[in-house]
Amino acid sequence: MELSRILKPEAVRVFGMLSSKKRLFQDLGEIAASCYGLRASDVVDALQERESLGPTGVGHGVALPHARLEGLDHVVGAFLRLEKPLDFDAVDRQPVDLVFALFAPKDSGVDHLKALALVSRTLRDATICGKLRANSEPDTLFTVLTEAPSSQAA
Repeated sequence: MELSRILKPEAVRVFGMLSSKKRLFQDLGEIAASCYGLRASDVVDALQERESLGPTGVGHGVALPHARLEGLDHVVGAFLRLEKPLDFDAVDRQPVDLVFALFAPKDSGVDHLKALALVSRTLRDATICGKLRANSEPDTLFTVLTEAPSSQAA
């Protein structure tokens, strides 16, 4: 599994400031609707439902919100770089500025977990995160993510 199979270039965005986690989920819903044909409201509801089980802020400024949805045949994703970090109730209590959301088919089994592990491994790499934080061009961010060495490991 490679990030280039999960992430479309148009699903990579840079946002200046978001007021809340709810607003972030709404923006992710809109991206999922425009890039993958999902209903934005379904995406928002699924992300909020998953988040109610426990925060998906994994630390070091990274969040990995994810949800299972009807209408997909494979795992897809969206990446956001926030210019102003957002409080996300992360495990280390640090605000988040790198968000990689994953959307999986409702009945996906191991593929969802493999994709989550791949993204987690990629965003645990301090060099990759440094490059992501140093760039604000979506095309460059997409390249950094999809050419990451760890994207070949899954």
